[in-house]
This record gives sequence, C-alpha cells and structure tokens, in this order.
Amino acid sequence: MSRGLSHITFIVSDLEAMTRILIDVLKGRQVYESGEDTFSLSPEKFFLVGDVWVAIMQGDALAERSYNHVAFKIEESEFENRLETIRSLGLEFKPPRPRVEGEGRSIYFYDNDNHLFELHTGTLEMRLENYRQILLERRTAP
Repeated sequence: MSRGLSHITFIVSDLEAMTRILIDVLKGRQVYESGEDTFSLSPEKFFLVGDVWVAIMQGDALAERSYNHVAFKIEESEFENRLETIRSLGLEFKPPRPRVEGEGRSIYFYDNDNHLFELHTGTLEMRLENYRQILLERRTAP
C-alpha cells in the first residue's frame, strides 16, 4: 500500500523561471539547489510547497500541452492576489472549466514548459458533498 505522495518532479528548460513560479505563485520555499554538483540526471532544485516536496530538473520542455495537471490548494481570500501574480509573470492562464456551484474556484495556468497547474479553493470533501446533493436532487425530482 502506498503511504501517500513523496514528491513531484518537473523537467524544465529554465530553472530560474520555474523558481519564480514556485516561490511567487505557489508560495513555496526553496530548500536545495545542486548547482553543478548534481547527484541526479541534471541540475536540480527542491522546494516545499505546503507539505509537498517539489523537485525541478533542467531538461527539455514538454512537446505539447494537455489537461494533465497538478492542483495546489489555496484559500478563497488568496484567489485574486495569486491571479495577479500569474499575470505579472506573463504566464498564460485559461478560463476555468464549468463547475458545479460550491465546489470551489480554480485558476489554471501554464509554465514556460507546457506544464499545467491549477490553484483550487475547494476540497475533495466539498466536491463529493456537492455531487451527492445533486444526485439526490436528480433522483427525487418528478
């Protein structure tokens, strides 16, 4: 049985550009930088974003974009500030997908290497409860 998430690694063409995203947008804290003394495949940096270990390694950008993404939890009160930070870094962001009311708000944005990130104000519990309520209403509707 898995014991949870160990870390997330992103291969990026520009370590410094991704550092700005991890620190400025995701409010992460850098805890390691290999410089030229690499212990892995290429120069790398480690960050803590909340309790999540995020590693970035120098390499080639993704060839194309997809909806595969990593979502980070933010508070509703942080939403506008984070969106403004994304804009100030010149990152491309997408309009949020249609949502069930009450499941939280999201900001979707791409880094310079075609990784998609989401900042989300909701929780799994909120989403499941909203889905339960909708299904219950559908089953009891005439």
